[in-house]
Amino acid sequence: MVPIKTALCSFGMSGKVFHAPFLHLNPGFDLYAVWEREKNLAVALYPYVRTYRSLEEILEDAAIELVVVNTPNYTHFDYTKKALLAGKHVVVEKPFAVTVKEGEELTALAKTTGKKLSVYQSRRYDSDAKTLRQVVEGGWLGHIVEAEIHYDRYTTALSYKVHKETPGPGRGLLYDLGSHLIDQVLQLFGMPEGVFADIGIIRPVSKVDDYMEVLLYYPAARNLRVRLKSSYLVREPLPAFAFYGSLGTFLKPKGDPQEQHLLLGEMPEGEDWGVEPESAKGLLHTERDGKEIREYIPSIKGNYGEFYDGMYAAIRYDGPVPVTPEDGTNILRIIEAAYLSSKDKKVVTL
Repeated sequence: MVPIKTALCSFGMSGKVFHAPFLHLNPGFDLYAVWEREKNLAVALYPYVRTYRSLEEILEDAAIELVVVNTPNYTHFDYTKKALLAGKHVVVEKPFAVTVKEGEELTALAKTTGKKLSVYQSRRYDSDAKTLRQVVEGGWLGHIVEAEIHYDRYTTALSYKVHKETPGPGRGLLYDLGSHLIDQVLQLFGMPEGVFADIGIIRPVSKVDDYMEVLLYYPAARNLRVRLKSSYLVREPLPAFAFYGSLGTFLKPKGDPQEQHLLLGEMPEGEDWGVEPESAKGLLHTERDGKEIREYIPSIKGNYGEFYDGMYAAIRYDGPVPVTPEDGTNILRIIEAAYLSSKDKKVVTL
């Protein structure tokens, strides 16, 4: 196994919590360099890492094969484009870019340069998402007619990340948490044919959207309704996942523990990594073989590290990337349609 020398473009929360620990532990990768403009935070935790002061230094280092663009949303297009043109494979944090046009240009550029390009949609590897796929794809609820996904928080204060709270391209709740919710729906049900959205600001201190409700319309023949909702003023949340089908119902709170443990500085290893607490089990009320079943089902273990397993296979064995740029662009299609819908107060056809 030849490790892939990898550089992170930032060592804030994203780099420190969601990327570096997995790259450090995965034998297929060498956490080789980190871009930090002034600080030296990465080397304090990973003494072997190189600290670079500019993106240009990273791109000029021929040893680096993979660049992780985990900088503010509005930089994703520019930095990813520069990295691809420099002959690097790229993992870019969600959202893939700010506009569909940018996403399409990056997708085409990756094909032209022959480099692997993937979007870090980590929530695909949550225990929640894995368990939900098992329920839906296993047909446990019969034909799904209604699905509702929440990603709610309660926080009256602004984030310390100033770039997230300052109005501008790629800012706001829909781009941030909404990217996760949209990706989960697309994985389960594919692209909708129409979007209706209500997006706004509900906290007096906020200058970017911190509330959203998005309805996704599918062809009438599918008889499916999907609702995505997120708010920063939900102190007592509803179930994060509520799925209703011809055979039954599945209700589940958010339960994946990985982010919580990573924020505490724990390394993603050991038998218990990604195992949900008992309290996070989902309630399945359905029919099987003609018998009614109502039980709390075990959740599947989560593991964000699976993303980098897939990325290694893509680079070293020319396999498919774990999350395609086309997937990332489709999320942007819905985001753009949602903002237009909310502005014009109408359903926008995709």
